[in-house]
Amino acid sequence: MGAQSFPAWRGTLQTTLRLWLIAVGGLPPACVSVSSRTVSDVKDQQFDTSLLDFLVCPLSKKPLRYEVKTNELINEELCIAYPIIDGIPNMIPQDARLIQKDTDPSQG
Repeated sequence: MGAQSFPAWRGTLQTTLRLWLIAVGGLPPACVSVSSRTVSDVKDQQFDTSLLDFLVCPLSKKPLRYEVKTNELINEELCIAYPIIDGIPNMIPQDARLIQKDTDPSQG
């Protein structure tokens, strides 16, 4: 497959992947000269809650809830929490942690 067969958006995809790799620690900052954004800009990013309109649990396909205190996306049905690292949700099920359901003692 020749270089001419790649679509025009290839450069944008490469830029996005490089920024993501820097954010998760997989690519040294010296490898990237893509924009005026710095590595500290990426590290300081907060989770964009508007993504909750689109993101669902990869296991149950149900909506998730953002927990500010722990900076995680919560699936209350399956009792799992997906970490958010540098503003990027880690939706890999193996990286999620199990959480306990909040039980109301008066219901007991």
